[in-house]
Amino acid sequence: MSGQPRRWIVAACATVAAAAVGATATTPASAQSASASDTVQIQPVESNIAGKPWVTYTASTGRKTASLAADSDETTAWKATGQSNQWLRLDLGGAYDNLRKVRVVFPSPKATYRYVVEASANGGAWTTIADHSHNTTAGPGEDQFTRPGIRFLRVKITGASAGAEIGVSEFKVYNYLRPDLVAGADISYADQDDNQDHLTYYVDDPATATDVLTSARNAGMRYVRLRVFNTPRDEKTGNYLNPAYQGPDRTLDVAKQVKNLGLGLGIDLHYSDSWADPSKQAKPAEWASLPFDQLVTAVHDYTRDYIERLVAQGTVPDKVAVGNELIKGFLWGSERAEPWFTDPADWCYDCYFNHDPTFVSKPGGGIDWDDWKSTDPAKRAAYEASWDRFTTLQAAGIRAVHEVAAANHVHIGIETHVIIDNGQFERTQEFWNQFLRRLKAKGQNIDVMGFSYYSEWHGTPDVFESELQTLAAQHPGYKIDIAETAHPSAFTDPIPNSPYPVSVQGQADALLRVFQMVNDLPDNRGLGALVWEPAHFQSMVNWGTSAWPLIQWNASIKVYGVIPPAPTSVNAPPPSL
Repeated sequence: MSGQPRRWIVAACATVAAAAVGATATTPASAQSASASDTVQIQPVESNIAGKPWVTYTASTGRKTASLAADSDETTAWKATGQSNQWLRLDLGGAYDNLRKVRVVFPSPKATYRYVVEASANGGAWTTIADHSHNTTAGPGEDQFTRPGIRFLRVKITGASAGAEIGVSEFKVYNYLRPDLVAGADISYADQDDNQDHLTYYVDDPATATDVLTSARNAGMRYVRLRVFNTPRDEKTGNYLNPAYQGPDRTLDVAKQVKNLGLGLGIDLHYSDSWADPSKQAKPAEWASLPFDQLVTAVHDYTRDYIERLVAQGTVPDKVAVGNELIKGFLWGSERAEPWFTDPADWCYDCYFNHDPTFVSKPGGGIDWDDWKSTDPAKRAAYEASWDRFTTLQAAGIRAVHEVAAANHVHIGIETHVIIDNGQFERTQEFWNQFLRRLKAKGQNIDVMGFSYYSEWHGTPDVFESELQTLAAQHPGYKIDIAETAHPSAFTDPIPNSPYPVSVQGQADALLRVFQMVNDLPDNRGLGALVWEPAHFQSMVNWGTSAWPLIQWNASIKVYGVIPPAPTSVNAPPPSL
């Protein structure tokens, strides 16, 4: 790719040295020598969309063999039953804006084929993107082009040398990362980094050391998500944090930093005093004993007031997540009356909320999955009631965001963020079917379907990609993003469900695969992907043996890579970057 302009799009984690320094502290030379950079090879992310399982093929003749032109096997082929004016057409299942290359392989390698490749947005009006109607050379044909909005492509064979078998062995159509794909991260620990630990970060050159948000921006990130706890507490003891890091007030200050750096801003409201995720969704202590109708009012008012404060200080969020990883609901109450962690060996057995009856004294927004498929009328009624409570609470928070946006004449996107547990895809399908139907019935809607993706919990990249596309097809009209992802670079190999090794290069390749899967969704519906706390999440960090205040990081903020622009044909203008 030498000689081509290069563009920062997405990161592929490499070495960063982070030194916790005071006003006069310096990094010891001995420690500096331990931070040699690892080399990461980054290639353009190139996807053969024609081979995706959602793409369909039709042909002028020999239709039963049409799909053999996309099986990645050049020994099989679509074979026409006629000799002239034969064509093979593919439907990508939706439009793509960044297709840049086609490759056609024919079944008779030594024969000369005359053909054209055409593209269409609607399957009716066709534009020629490659004209080989006067071809005199045997072998495959490869062409570059630039044309947005392509859903259909067609190979028309107009003639061939004597004895050539009419057909196509492989028809490949290559997609590249879109220029508008969002590359970012959850960097909510920025507050602690700057104000508590006085950390600075640099990539390769210590002279460039700066705060984590500036380092991320300089490295190429374009979006930062910030989580918000109601009144931050220590998850185990329940002691309130002082300072209240990641609470509403301090997050307002971090939001200013994010916007001042020209970055997109996402707000992730946990509606809890500590971590909310699929294993636990504890109400804030202040709301723990509220009757349900008052809990609904609390969600609405808290959400409205906080988003209004963000807007008032000039930090309009680009997107707000009303809750975090909501596959089992949120604000759990009496519908989950038993301790959520029952084994004393469980990591959160002694968490402050686990044995406190106050938190489950009144109904909340937990989803009663235990009764999902029950045929018992009472249990089925309990399941339906849990969905009604959950979506009532969700509608209250979503309505509050919409009210603030309307009152201030701004746009704020709404995201609902869930997971697809490995082997539990049916449950996630049920979630979206129930959630979107009920939310609309309550007069509300969302903009973005968000997902976490960690291979050890959520399956292989290929399976997850297929599930993501299935959900996108079932629920058109919504954007989709990967709200959290990470891949280890310094822990035990192999990582479950991951083909990528535990190395900096493996991490780079894994993260690029995540960006690829969201970028390849039809109709350009994939927004992007956010790496979860790349400067703190332990599976991405090798803490090594260095003594505090020096921390050696094997994988962190260094921009996840330089992605050259997709190739363009000689006669076509380059893509807008």
